[in-house]
Amino acid sequence: MRPKSYSIFGGHGSKSGVEHAAEVIFTVCGFFAVLAVASITLYMIISGTPALFKVGILDILFGTIWMPAAATPSFGILYVILTSIIGTALAILIGVPIGVMTAVFLAEVAPERLTKIVRPAVELLAGIPSVIYGLLGILILNPLMYKIELKIFAGSTTHQFTGGANLISAVLVLALMILPTVINISESALRAVPQHLRSASLALGATKIQTIFSAVLPAAKSGIITAIVLGTGRAIGEAMAISLVSGSSVNMPLPFHSVRFLTTAIVSEMSYSAGLHKQVLFTIGLVLFAFIMLINVTLNNLLKKGEESHDK
Repeated sequence: MRPKSYSIFGGHGSKSGVEHAAEVIFTVCGFFAVLAVASITLYMIISGTPALFKVGILDILFGTIWMPAAATPSFGILYVILTSIIGTALAILIGVPIGVMTAVFLAEVAPERLTKIVRPAVELLAGIPSVIYGLLGILILNPLMYKIELKIFAGSTTHQFTGGANLISAVLVLALMILPTVINISESALRAVPQHLRSASLALGATKIQTIFSAVLPAAKSGIITAIVLGTGRAIGEAMAISLVSGSSVNMPLPFHSVRFLTTAIVSEMSYSAGLHKQVLFTIGLVLFAFIMLINVTLNNLLKKGEESHDK
């Protein structure tokens, strides 16, 4: 006698029911994702716009003096915005090439034994809490920057010494923190490139290095851009490590100036703020939120245009 076989689907009707239920579940999950983004956006607009009308949009966005506790308070955040833009851009310029080249090394060049050593180290970097990066910056990076600062500005009567807590320290820490994100996602994108592209390039007479830069990297471009987008988000949203190594003072974002980012401006003052001061901090959060959304939309549009031109 043939043994009976059982299935979780009793028949066509029950199978259709399961598929319908799965479709409903997926739709609900997608709806909640959209609802979460819409709710956060609405909350930031409601919380961040009142101060714009009370203080003035130009006074907040283009003012250079931040003195919330003065008799006549000033809430200019232009230097804070510029610091976030310049600091993030420099961190990306430093971290992305290193991260992508490391991913190329792991995916295309390194022997398997070495890959098994390097990849866990990269994954460990991703798991280290941000405050640890800040503490290492205070112990190692800031003293080194202070020595350089003393040599460059020796005898200066106008320079305000920062003890090494400056924009350069913040940029280097940010560049280090985005490395795991860029490396892991870029390596996955490179490994997903079909092997026949490499074989075809080598068969046409290209060297291995030419194959990597002319065939593999262009084919993995979308994944690499995704890594850059996520790395940019990590750099913009970081607060704890930056607050420890940047000095957290509102200044023009010059290399050896103590500076304050948008995130650290909120973190450093939210605990004791009240009234209009607190509303302005929510406005800074709104500016940060708009900044992140703008970068994501811009990079995604560039990605789509690049894919369309590649298809043509």
